[in-house]
Amino acid sequence: MSKRLAGITVLVLALLSASVARAQELTPADKERAMQYLESTKKNIVEATRGLSTAQWNFKAGPDRWSVAEVMEHIAAAEDLIRGMIIEKAMKGDSPEPGRDVKKIDDSVIAMIPDRSHKAQAPDALKPTNRFASPEGSLKHFLESRAQTEEFLNNTPDLRQHVTDSPLGMKLDAYEWVLFLTAHSDRHLKQIQEVKSDPNFPKA
Repeated sequence: MSKRLAGITVLVLALLSASVARAQELTPADKERAMQYLESTKKNIVEATRGLSTAQWNFKAGPDRWSVAEVMEHIAAAEDLIRGMIIEKAMKGDSPEPGRDVKKIDDSVIAMIPDRSHKAQAPDALKPTNRFASPEGSLKHFLESRAQTEEFLNNTPDLRQHVTDSPLGMKLDAYEWVLFLTAHSDRHLKQIQEVKSDPNFPKA
């Protein structure tokens, strides 16, 4: 191979490598999408729980159903646990395969996780135990934890550079795990709304 041809080959490979790297970078639009999702779910959870009485917080539609207070505790505890997993596991995971369709995967996370037609059993670590002492304590903890999640998103540039396994049967990068965390709170916001729509839900 001539020096000229070898040089062209090296240049082509470098350009291809740069293209792959750019495909896995977190874009400003990605960050904005996740931040808006974090903010909107936070706002909707606050609105869904505003002004609830003790009876309303603790109402259960059945003996095997969660109250709004228990759902709120689960949301707050999950925010901590999932963000911790992102930092300790996802951010240290393998490099993603070239050519991942990140938009398709991002969209799948946002569509699949909030879908309550597919039931899931909470792990023991996230089952309600009154760990925050009161429903208001759970909400306060959630808001503080959500602020940490937003700070993590804002200050972590390489969220597309590592992937790890997920319950969805596919590897997610750390950014997609942030979407997963947010979609999880969206899923349980819907559960709160289901409890409140029960015909026996206390009027006050």
